[in-house]
Amino acid sequence: MLRVDQPWMRRPRWTPGLAPSSECGRGPLTLGFWNAEEYAAQARLERGRHLKVLITGGAGFIGSHLVRGLLARGDSVRVLDNFSSGKERNLEEIAADFELLRDDVRDSAVCKAACAGVEAVIHLAAIGSVPMSIQDPIMTNQVNVDGTLNLLLAAREAGVRRFVFASSSAVYGDAPEKIKVETLPPRPQSPYAVQKLAAEAYCGAFWRVYGLEAISLRYFNIFGPRQDPESTYAAVIPRFATRLLDGTAPTIYGDGGQTRDFTYVENVVRANLLALEAPKEALGFGYNIGCGHATSLLELYRRIRERVGGAAAKIKPVHAPAQPGDVRDSLASIAAAEKALGYVPTVGVEDGIRLTIDWYRAKPDSVGAAARLHEGK
Repeated sequence: MLRVDQPWMRRPRWTPGLAPSSECGRGPLTLGFWNAEEYAAQARLERGRHLKVLITGGAGFIGSHLVRGLLARGDSVRVLDNFSSGKERNLEEIAADFELLRDDVRDSAVCKAACAGVEAVIHLAAIGSVPMSIQDPIMTNQVNVDGTLNLLLAAREAGVRRFVFASSSAVYGDAPEKIKVETLPPRPQSPYAVQKLAAEAYCGAFWRVYGLEAISLRYFNIFGPRQDPESTYAAVIPRFATRLLDGTAPTIYGDGGQTRDFTYVENVVRANLLALEAPKEALGFGYNIGCGHATSLLELYRRIRERVGGAAAKIKPVHAPAQPGDVRDSLASIAAAEKALGYVPTVGVEDGIRLTIDWYRAKPDSVGAAARLHEGK
């Protein structure tokens, strides 16, 4: 049975009105957060019932956490996933609690069937690999852009109320500004980034033209339990963690000075739940979902190595040339998401690393398999 008191459902116990701290998940909140969160709570209360929600890509890393988050608050969930990167094991212990459609967003008929009878869609299904998009931009465009358009059309036809799209910080590309604010002009550096930006634009257009309540969330380097270190799309944290737990040296592409806004997955669950209830003034736009705190890859490696402990303390990373299409620095301003959605991260990087490493310690099969891979980003 799912525990109802999930961490992302709790009101953070901080004092409003003070300046945020330098480490995400630990700072106090502004008054805007309380207003937005109270709006979301009031919207649920006035609705008087739970939602029926479609999650595309629900068997993936982020999707499997969202399925649990929605079920925990009493919503009905339908998952659409073709399992090209999603894993059945991510959902196996809750398989009886949701409806599963094993199919592909590239099929418009499938999207129509998936949207029938649901009130909200959270669209995560994508090929989230920059290298893959460079290698095969046509195929990745079919999934990331055409698949999104198929789903938007199906949602409009089915009378879906709310459509939440998973976008990416990649849309900012090599913007020279260190802090990425939503008002910056996008400068995508890869086909993947172009595809996410195009899908965002479609979401905005469907709100303005057809009245479909669409909203986009720009994710910044999400990490946490159930992230597959064997995947070609795997992020750096699960690869660092599993290699060190196995006693082997991870690879850092580039000099390691590049920075990222690493964001624990629980924060993303919270952002999506808030986006489902956001007021209409927030619709049609994309919002940064991160921690608002930059960490270099070398600093991240140090933190993970310290947390793993033991023999890992003596392991030095291997450096390789930087990957094409990679940006140097990525740091989110989350002020807009805080004001419009009520989003504030509740789990910081340090706690997230601890929770993630503890999970991989309990999953030795993942550690051993990952050690055979060449390191990612």
